[in-house]
Amino acid sequence: MAKPTVDREEIEAAIEARKELGAELEPAVIDSFVERIEKSIVKRDEQREKALKRRRDHQKEMVLGAMALSIPLMAIAAIFTGLAGVIAVCVAIAVVAIVSARQS
Repeated sequence: MAKPTVDREEIEAAIEARKELGAELEPAVIDSFVERIEKSIVKRDEQREKALKRRRDHQKEMVLGAMALSIPLMAIAAIFTGLAGVIAVCVAIAVVAIVSARQS
């Protein structure tokens, strides 16, 4: 569950400030409160974007690493086991790609 953008205490403080300052300053209090909420939402969105980028980068690194390792493994498998070994290496690459994609 997502963390609330503002605390209950902040809401109560804004309401109390509105009551104490009166109707003439009410728009300023409300604008200030809305601005804090907007900043909090923007910050949370930026954090989500950074986390998603980190997950995607990790996924890319895993797949590229598996592919890089598969080149010599395919050569060795082809020499010593033939088609069955090459198929096993291809399956292993596919498993790495699927597992890393599901973790994203």
